[in-house]
Amino acid sequence: MTHASLKYDDTIAAIATAYGAAGIGIIRISGPDAALIADQVFFSKKGHKLKGQETYRVSYGLIKDEKGQAIDEALALNMWAPHSFTGEDVVELQCHGGAVVLKKVLDLVLAAGARLAEPGEFSKRAFLNGRLDLSQAEAIMDLVNAKTETALTAAANTLQGLLAREIRQCRQELLEVIAYLEADIDFPEEDFERLHQGEILTRLEKTRERIQQLLQTFSSGRIVREGLKTVLIGKPNVGKSSLLNTILKTQRAIVTDVPGTTRDTIEEYYNLGGIPLVLIDTAGIRQTEDVVEKIGVEKTKDVIKEADLLLYLLDSTTGLTGEDREYLKELPKEKTMILANKVDLLAGGENAEKYEEDLARQLRGYRLLFISATEQIGIEELEKAIKDQFFVHGWENKDQAFLTNIRHKRALDQALKALESGRQGVLEGTPSDLVSVDLQNCLEYLGEITGETLDEEIIDQIFARFCLGK
Repeated sequence: MTHASLKYDDTIAAIATAYGAAGIGIIRISGPDAALIADQVFFSKKGHKLKGQETYRVSYGLIKDEKGQAIDEALALNMWAPHSFTGEDVVELQCHGGAVVLKKVLDLVLAAGARLAEPGEFSKRAFLNGRLDLSQAEAIMDLVNAKTETALTAAANTLQGLLAREIRQCRQELLEVIAYLEADIDFPEEDFERLHQGEILTRLEKTRERIQQLLQTFSSGRIVREGLKTVLIGKPNVGKSSLLNTILKTQRAIVTDVPGTTRDTIEEYYNLGGIPLVLIDTAGIRQTEDVVEKIGVEKTKDVIKEADLLLYLLDSTTGLTGEDREYLKELPKEKTMILANKVDLLAGGENAEKYEEDLARQLRGYRLLFISATEQIGIEELEKAIKDQFFVHGWENKDQAFLTNIRHKRALDQALKALESGRQGVLEGTPSDLVSVDLQNCLEYLGEITGETLDEEIIDQIFARFCLGK
């Protein structure tokens, strides 16, 4: 690890479990004095100290305050360096999970000499001690925040080092080419095996393909990690709130026959076959003098700009109106899906078929579906259409790396750009020292993903986003 200056020699502690009533709550202590500090507050029923016990030992005893008063029964789990998450000596005190008792135990641990851990500091120490690379450390928070099994799989794959493995292979391939180029520069007269232009290009092409394959996973990877921002839009009273309630299978939004009932955006998560949908119901788009409704309409326009998918609802009983046409002109066609709602109110038979054919003709170029939010007609087809449009299959492959983090994506974009520059230099016969500079830049961008070439300030910023106790 190249960030030796960031390493710590003190001992930290924090509550590692969520606040609130629970069966178990954990105080995590990590650092060189973890055992000595724990021995001041934890007293084994058998009378032995934690210091000197073998690693991975669980002891049963009492937590006592400075007056010897018992606070709680607890288990103490010791994990000595380097065989712990942080790579340091670690003691975890497993108490009952009440907010008061956990705070009291933590206060005792801090009074005994530990320092309160900063957000993400346990993971940061694991990174600095070589237990995790930076991509794996970031995957911990993705694992904690996963809202679907698909997101969980993606985070687990990164935590297991699949992304890091791909990055290391790219870096190794580049290092070999750079080594040949540098040797050619430093020892031009020496007789050793040199790489010919064709072989250099072949190796660089292999690296380029690896990077491009990772980048191709980002579009669906980001959606799996952050959710597909799906905005329900349309004129007032076309059934947006009814559709939200139908998809969520609960009465989340108020539904009335009065236009303009929804004044603000309503946001909910929904698990669509492994894809976390961020469903946003919006105020109906229309000209209005109502001050509150006008604010809602303006907010709708802001949300539209940030959306991944726009579900534009129109009323099948009125068909495509002039207002609908005007609104659709303002929406990006590539991320707009049109839902003709209330088809249950149409007369059946040939008239309904003719209506659908006419509407499809008027909306040529759009993805058009016919639904009834209240009667749940076409809802399965809608969910399938969303999955087909946005979801790249393959998350069930446990051996595949996926790109889900925007920081990783930006680093790979820069790495690819530097690699392309070096590759073009080889094709044009550019001097080896200039080609080597491009490839070394590529090497550095790749190292930013795993943390090997990232400066200390950025590392601090990354771990500051973690929650306390992680």
